[in-house]
Amino acid sequence: MGMNINLTAEDGHSFGAYRADPSAVARGGIVVIQEIFGVNDHIREVCDGFAADGYLAIAPALYDRTDNKNCQLGYTPDDIAVGRDLKDVFSWDLCMLDVKAVVDVMTGEGLKIGTVGYCWGGTISYLAGTRLPVAASVVYYGGQIMPYVNEKEGCPMLMHFGEHDAGIPLDDVAAIGKAHPDAEVHTYDADHGFNCDHRGTYNEAAAVMARQRTMELYGQQVG
Repeated sequence: MGMNINLTAEDGHSFGAYRADPSAVARGGIVVIQEIFGVNDHIREVCDGFAADGYLAIAPALYDRTDNKNCQLGYTPDDIAVGRDLKDVFSWDLCMLDVKAVVDVMTGEGLKIGTVGYCWGGTISYLAGTRLPVAASVVYYGGQIMPYVNEKEGCPMLMHFGEHDAGIPLDDVAAIGKAHPDAEVHTYDADHGFNCDHRGTYNEAAAVMARQRTMELYGQQVG
């Protein structure tokens, strides 16, 4: 359903992205923000799923700012180690530049825009909701929100966390909800990565419920 495209950020950086278009006129645009594993098969499938629901979905290849361009990792312990090393070299500001380039494309096509991010991308989606002109921000188990928890959101936010996620204490989830009383924050009887059906921690019931809530928000705020 999708295709690979190239985009340019405001600082002149050229990077790849995966674009999935709906079969009819797009209801809106969704920026899909990767886990630490790059724009891999799973992220492309997520884009295709949003396109099937009528949205233009674009996933920027954030790792194209490293020497590991077109990075597509799996979920083995070795892949996890590589992904962690890659994401550790980034600043959030550079991530925002690349996400903004996608937002600019969608704005140019006359669309309202939502973001969604998973794991590392969940924090980026949160920051997009506080720093960029988007209509909705969805966070799946964003584990690095706490240093930025007092940033003011500029749009409705929806957040999904797993109750058994060892990397995100439930005290942090509660603090995020307290700092953002207007946000919709949900926890699930699930572990980290519960949305990804390529991972052993996939939880179908949690994934289905979280996606239903996500699509309700997009229907209300994006189109």
